[in-house]
Amino acid sequence: MVDSMWHHIFFMCLAEPLKPQYGGGILVNPGFNNGLRGWSKFGPGKIEQRVSKGGNNFIVAHSRKEPYDSFSQKLYMKKELLYTFSAWIQVSEGKAPVTAVFKTASGFMNAGTVRAEAGCWSMLKGGLTVNVSGPAEVYFESKNIGVEIWVDSVSLQPFTQEQWRSHQDESIEKARKTRVRFHVANPDGTSLAGAIVSISIKKASFPFGCAITSSILNNVAYQNWFTSRFSVTVFQNEMKWYSIENIQGKEDYSVADAMVAFAKKNGIPIRGHNILWDDPQYQLNWVNSLGQDQLRAAVQKRVNSIVTRYEGQVIGWDVVNENMHFNFVESRLGGNTSTEVFQTAHNLDPNTPMFINEYNTIEDSRDPTVTPDKYLAKLGEVQNQGPTAIGLEGHFHTPNIPYMRASIDRLAAAKLPIWLTEVDVDRGPNQATFLEKILREGHAHPAVQGMLMWAGWEPNVSNYRMRLTDDDFKNVPTGDVVDQLINEWRPANIAGATNKDGFFEVSLFHGEYVVKVSHPLRNSSRTTHSLKVVPRTVNENTFHVKIQA
Repeated sequence: MVDSMWHHIFFMCLAEPLKPQYGGGILVNPGFNNGLRGWSKFGPGKIEQRVSKGGNNFIVAHSRKEPYDSFSQKLYMKKELLYTFSAWIQVSEGKAPVTAVFKTASGFMNAGTVRAEAGCWSMLKGGLTVNVSGPAEVYFESKNIGVEIWVDSVSLQPFTQEQWRSHQDESIEKARKTRVRFHVANPDGTSLAGAIVSISIKKASFPFGCAITSSILNNVAYQNWFTSRFSVTVFQNEMKWYSIENIQGKEDYSVADAMVAFAKKNGIPIRGHNILWDDPQYQLNWVNSLGQDQLRAAVQKRVNSIVTRYEGQVIGWDVVNENMHFNFVESRLGGNTSTEVFQTAHNLDPNTPMFINEYNTIEDSRDPTVTPDKYLAKLGEVQNQGPTAIGLEGHFHTPNIPYMRASIDRLAAAKLPIWLTEVDVDRGPNQATFLEKILREGHAHPAVQGMLMWAGWEPNVSNYRMRLTDDDFKNVPTGDVVDQLINEWRPANIAGATNKDGFFEVSLFHGEYVVKVSHPLRNSSRTTHSLKVVPRTVNENTFHVKIQA
């Protein structure tokens, strides 16, 4: 159970709702200060306006017979726009999930879900894009038809693609970059105008990587392609239980060990994926055949074996992978098993973050299993077992970027590390475009601390969900997108001249740089310096350089 402290942090609930974001955006009467103007009954239930003791107006759906019995507003939505959505929700008794649904020209779309409760207001934050421009209708639903749905301060705000990109750029500037001033002076301390400052990056701070497969071990072309681009990795299958102990009692770590050695040699950190996987279809036959006591012993042995072997050598462990969708170990060994595994793994490797790793929290607003609120509740169960982190797999079909942002916003309330751990996109004509949108959104969000794509290479495999190159390591369109973003986030060379006061100012991504300073009139004078750019902690960020006469 989530204790009261975690409940307070994760599930902020206010006595009175805040005002509508963006003044309600394009919605009519978003705060219900003009009765029910703009709103209509949706379904066979009843609706009415009520006023709180503090004088706040809100709308109520009661006498509900169906989950969708509530209230709605009709509007017109445009295909090319991105819509953020929010509302403050309460239910009349207990707790119940409430979802905002849009009935659009191409079908029904969930904009977001919140776990509402009686006695206080919770914020539903979400968003959506539509496939076709046309009339739409927003309404609310809850499968618990025994509760009244109370809603206030509703907002639907459209943004153009340009406005959205501008916000991403602003966020990147603030979260990923720092402005640095270079001051170049003569030996006597006088400022030197016209000095050339050349800056080249050695290592970017933001971890951006891709999964690898064992094929990398004996393929120099694969090695060169990978190491020239990525700063973090994860093994697609080689650390998994079925790869290590295919036959009961016969563990074989040789391939995983070789891949760890390869990554270490190239200075590339590794995510540990995974200790256990809760999906029944990926259990070995010998595991499935075990009785309860035998299985408990086998699970304990597996956890001890892999975590002990790679203790301190990975930057995070996916502990019980996809544990919110599946429950193989819990169904056999009891409901607390996953929490116990988190505790065991933490005891064995106490300084490494233990990840909940799940899909559809940011990809699909229709999946009720892993809404941001349910993810936060799961975090509350395992948080006390040691340093915990949030793993969002990111297996996208058609991305809903506003919903992705809203979900990460919601999870950021936990103030824990958030990673996109397995990003890929379904094959199709828009695959590369969609991949770029997803990666840009992840990189722009200040709560995201790293991103990995799920595109490990194998030779002669035609059924890749997403690949970045062909078999000769020539980029396909998704690979072009990745290279474009790497060049953007890790610019090779930046140069400029100092002004009359000896200053040159530039905004740099966080990372390690080599700085060379010279002057066109002093061919023999050149100085080289190391520079580490970190998030700004003081107002002054001036790098002072003296150049010899």
